[in-house]
Amino acid sequence: MSSFKRKTLSGRATLPQGTRLSPFSTSTVITSTGIPSLDDILGGGLPLSCSLAVLAPDHHSAYGELVQKYFVAQGLASGQKVCIIHDEPLRFAREGIWMAGSTPSTPAQASTTAEDADDAKASQHDDKIKIAWRYEQMKKFQTTVSSNSLNDDFCATFDLTCRIPTASLDAARQSAQLIPIDVDISEDGTGVIKQIEELLSNDTNAHAVRICIPALGSPHWGDMQPPTVLTLLHSLRRLLRRYPNACASLSLAPHMCTDTWGGRGWVQKVGWLTDAAISMSAFGANPSLSSLFPSHHGIVQILTLPAPHTILPASDKYSTLRGLSSAAGTMGGSGENNLAFKCMRKRLIFETLHLDLEGGVTERRTTPASNTMSLDAGMAHETMSATESRKGSLAIVEVEFERSKDIGSDGPTRAMTDITADDSLVPAKPKKPKKKVAFRSERPDLYDF
Repeated sequence: MSSFKRKTLSGRATLPQGTRLSPFSTSTVITSTGIPSLDDILGGGLPLSCSLAVLAPDHHSAYGELVQKYFVAQGLASGQKVCIIHDEPLRFAREGIWMAGSTPSTPAQASTTAEDADDAKASQHDDKIKIAWRYEQMKKFQTTVSSNSLNDDFCATFDLTCRIPTASLDAARQSAQLIPIDVDISEDGTGVIKQIEELLSNDTNAHAVRICIPALGSPHWGDMQPPTVLTLLHSLRRLLRRYPNACASLSLAPHMCTDTWGGRGWVQKVGWLTDAAISMSAFGANPSLSSLFPSHHGIVQILTLPAPHTILPASDKYSTLRGLSSAAGTMGGSGENNLAFKCMRKRLIFETLHLDLEGGVTERRTTPASNTMSLDAGMAHETMSATESRKGSLAIVEVEFERSKDIGSDGPTRAMTDITADDSLVPAKPKKPKKKVAFRSERPDLYDF
């Protein structure tokens, strides 16, 4: 009989409700943000003892607060403690989203459900391939991850058209599952940090605690300066390291999400003082981008990814949307996908960004586009300089026709001596000028060839 025995973990501690171990490291416990595609970008979910910052610089939308509503709803659905820091935290909680089918249906909701069923049947009917039937069994091209592959206990499916029931909200308040903290305009953020520290120190249960700050730096926070915001982010990160069962998610006010407010390198500093940070730049302020990407509402830029207890973030290996794991073997670790987001009627999803047909135009064109120019060889340099000075256009396609070269380089005298009498009787065939196409863009990060 062999004396070697397999080493097993007999006394492993139970994980908090609504959490699971990270696939990258067994010493890291992760929880869901409520959005399956965002969990995939983060490497499976948001690790406990880490913070997430969402920057949404568009003043005409509230995508940052929408991510926070998902974060709060997932915490309440998982039975975790949720702390909302807002000027009106209870109003923010009442406006939260909830799971479909948990509230009594109204006639309007019943008709909407019937319409959704009809749309699903119609889409299934349209998916039937009539031509090239051999491709019908192939896997469909997907631009995002579905929630069906995830555990419902870890990440619930929420509906933007459903609101959290009042009974569930009152029960959460009575059981101290929902903890509201009001923002005092006379304080500079130190009072909020003290209340969070008191809350975490008095919590003796093994439940995970979610800290949500929907609009950090709004007018209700007072006249906050960049050093004050950075100090608050650093203090919050220090508290999360002391209490490993807590995690935080926050969104900055729109005017604080660009370098124009905090100076050069402001966005990078926010990424340094948080464990994970993403920027959701919407197309609302730029109609040209809306027409260029009609199926998306904005571009997602990853600033920082969480990597607790490890050197590399888990997203580099386990993220499907980023595409680094699939491209590492063939492209030497490069080939990260461009990411975008869109807000549908029932959900918010993050997906890969792709150009539509005809380079961003959904309809086929038979006439030259407005940004296509036919250049003469002699004026190519002048047009290129004018193009570089022009601002506001994202991409320009230049078409240049080569002129036919002369027969001889030493003048017409030498050319005539080389032509014989027989050759002069044969008419010369006209040669078509060659065409060259040049693609110029002021923002090359939007196009991937």
